[in-house]
Amino acid sequence: MIYLVATPIGNLGDITIRALETLRGVDLIASEDTRHTAILLQHYGIKKPQISFHAYNEARVLPQLLQMHAQGKSIALVSDAGTPGISDPGFSLVRGAVAAGAELTMIPGPSALVTAVVLSGLPAHAFTYRGFPPRKRGPRRRFLEADRETPHTLIFYESPYRLLATLEDALSVYGDRPAAVANDLTKRFEAIERGNMSELLARLRPTKLRGEYTLVIAGAGETESDHAT
Repeated sequence: MIYLVATPIGNLGDITIRALETLRGVDLIASEDTRHTAILLQHYGIKKPQISFHAYNEARVLPQLLQMHAQGKSIALVSDAGTPGISDPGFSLVRGAVAAGAELTMIPGPSALVTAVVLSGLPAHAFTYRGFPPRKRGPRRRFLEADRETPHTLIFYESPYRLLATLEDALSVYGDRPAAVANDLTKRFEAIERGNMSELLARLRPTKLRGEYTLVIAGAGETESDHAT
């Protein structure tokens, strides 16, 4: 069996009992970053061999994993944090396993995008997850333009190095919509900044940005008064 195992997005206490049982029971753990996963495994006293599986080696490692599975090995896939398959190589493993007829299942758990949209105060009954925007301004603006008329709440991941630039482009493309910026979710210094995008930019510009951010933006037609109710 191949297990996609969701792991904590910050607080190590957020892992499920079933996830721990799975990690203890498999023959091998495929990790986006073996050093990162080692911290989690050590915290819970789990000793299992790991293999690195990430965006830069997935084409080479994927056939190895599928061959190991065909030989009767059980494999758990984990990302650095959260649910595998969301902005990481999990998708390629799922697609390869399905094509090969391999047994596959999910051990559900934490997800930064779900946590952020709920805490944002913006509508969570319908939302569109867009992942990481392109790094360069031109492609990024075109990427944002595609959702200008989308009525659903929009969710993006962004690095601290490009968060302000992405917010500036979003403000230009969407107008001054309500939004929220989430950082260090589930950790000691968890922070959620809420307000119109112009307000968020004014607050965030003087600060030192660290870690990975989740940006939540109201859909087309959402107003500040809607945001407040």
